[in-house]
Amino acid sequence: MNLAILIVVAAVIALIFILRIAFSRGLQVSSKTETLVKPIDIQAFRNLVSASETEYLRRHLLPADFRRVHRQRLRATMAYIQEAGRNAAVLVGIGQAALAAGDPRTVQAARELVNNALLTRRNASVATLRIYVALVFPSGTLGTPAILDNYERLSGSAMLLGRLQNPAVPVRVAAG
Repeated sequence: MNLAILIVVAAVIALIFILRIAFSRGLQVSSKTETLVKPIDIQAFRNLVSASETEYLRRHLLPADFRRVHRQRLRATMAYIQEAGRNAAVLVGIGQAALAAGDPRTVQAARELVNNALLTRRNASVATLRIYVALVFPSGTLGTPAILDNYERLSGSAMLLGRLQNPAVPVRVAAG
């Protein structure tokens, strides 16, 4: 019982620490940030966090093999989540720069982009913490579809703002 309480307390402290880092970092980025956005394969990401895929592996692998494969999948998921967080940070800067536009539709799209990007960054921090916990206890399901939904909304916001600012140049933050 004491071990469970200790783990919960440690998880809460780690969450507070990660959130402080996420919100304390400066969100200003350079004007050449468009080249820093790397598209993410949403379909592959969705497959990694699929509860049905995890359950399939659990049923068809020996427990030790399942834990090994599950940890590998968790590490891959963390790489996707970290890239989504980095892209969101870049898009915050792009959105903040676009807030100065004179066109009300562009300003509204920029505001939506910044809000979605900040939400995605926060959720990426929380999902990263959950992955660290899952790496220690690999038997449970991860349950990170919220970050996927946030990132898809962020992608749509980025595409809308990109079309409003420069209709000739395609904007992609998701591949798939």
